[in-house]
Amino acid sequence: MVTRRDFLVAGAAFASMGTTPFALANSARPGAEIVMMDATALATAIRTRSVSCVEVMNAYLDQIERLNPKVNAIVALQDRAALLAEAEARDLQGARGEWMGPLHGLPHAVKDLAALKGFRFTRGSPIYKDAVATNDAEMVARLRKAGVVFIGKTNTPEFGLGSHTYNNVYGTTLNAYDQARSAGGSSGGAAVGLALRMLPLADGSDFGGSLRNPAGWNNVFGFRTTIGLVPTEGRDVWAPTMGVAGPMARTVTDLAMLLEVQAGNDPRAPYSVRDKKISYVGQLDADMRGKRVGWLGDFSGATANEPEVMEVCKAALKSFETVGCVVEEAVPDYPAEKAWRAYMQLRHIQQGGGILAEYKDADKRALLKPEAIWEIENGLKLSAFDVQAASVIRAEWCMSFRKLYEHFDFLLVPSAQLFPFDAQIHWPKEINGRQMETYHEWSKAVSLITLLGGPALAVPAGFSARGLPIGLQIVGPLHQELECLQLARAYERANDWIAKRKPALLA
Repeated sequence: MVTRRDFLVAGAAFASMGTTPFALANSARPGAEIVMMDATALATAIRTRSVSCVEVMNAYLDQIERLNPKVNAIVALQDRAALLAEAEARDLQGARGEWMGPLHGLPHAVKDLAALKGFRFTRGSPIYKDAVATNDAEMVARLRKAGVVFIGKTNTPEFGLGSHTYNNVYGTTLNAYDQARSAGGSSGGAAVGLALRMLPLADGSDFGGSLRNPAGWNNVFGFRTTIGLVPTEGRDVWAPTMGVAGPMARTVTDLAMLLEVQAGNDPRAPYSVRDKKISYVGQLDADMRGKRVGWLGDFSGATANEPEVMEVCKAALKSFETVGCVVEEAVPDYPAEKAWRAYMQLRHIQQGGGILAEYKDADKRALLKPEAIWEIENGLKLSAFDVQAASVIRAEWCMSFRKLYEHFDFLLVPSAQLFPFDAQIHWPKEINGRQMETYHEWSKAVSLITLLGGPALAVPAGFSARGLPIGLQIVGPLHQELECLQLARAYERANDWIAKRKPALLA
């Protein structure tokens, strides 16, 4: 039997790193206290054998059974008996002192854009509704080595296209705070599973905001990392995509712990970082006094935003000032609209190229959603010289930010341009009176940051008058993940929205 004292002892060592004391006194459901623990404290409780992996698994499966039917975040869920047998095997390993890694015994669901051996691998597409992965993606292999017990997958839009998680295989994932609203995407299932304590940690991927937008919309952290920090596979390893993998979590410490597992060199990925082992957790506390932070806002009018989004995000800037930062307006000396047009061309090639084979097969093409066909057909119109010209524009956009970093240590911009929209629509057609030309223009603010190739960490910014969450992106220079984590950690201490404002479904 797990007691209050067992949990408090297990969590005490991490209090200084940002884990939140967990209240058992008001817990009405068996295991509810377990799922409310931060992942770092939970991992320690398992390691000290204050709680068993079987107890942890039962607690999370109970939480999924209770809440997942209301939001549809976890898909391809495995049989309880088989998962409990795996959890018991982890307990036996622990009893022998054979700890697999820092995530030993933690339940985990992988975003359904990554291969997980023996699990359905649909990518949200009816083309692959019956596909089963025969291997692990590299990031998944690292999670397995770290000791997780895979329980299923997290839902994603078809091929990750669009920041709204719905598909014709599993259906729509609903927001953790309002089940009539979108969860965001493409890591929507991951963000909702995390926010509702159905997962202790979550992995995701990000091309046009897929880690940042759903994190902001579900009041958790999501970290788009520098290209190459978390190695990814591809048939063409020499033409790197703007898509990256990264972590999601409910505390900055948890975020850093998962990133340590995901990050590091892979000799099969020529652009991956040199270091095989990267450490963040022990270095999160840093003095932010005097750090200069630039507020990008709406990129001088280039992005349409709901007025209340800007109001909430501007109010959150005060927390950066509270920890000693100097916050000023930042304006790139390059036209954002030109960068956006180049982004769309590069996206056509990189995203459309990945599913070109399905397009060329008439039977499979009939099963592709319109947005996928739009990406491919626009890519087919581009010449190699067009792509090179778009890449040059991207480089010029990045150089304008390099100039900004001569004055600023970090930049800030909203994680989305509007609050979560109606889950029944495909995508918003207008924002604050401005028409959206494409299915992803409402994510322009995150896509313009994607072009930079560096770290962008989404932190909770606050809530609308209707109780809908929004986030801020902490944007840093290339390879400055630690510095972004340190600022996020200081901000978390000053303004811990995750602890203050839990989803009503958790009541």
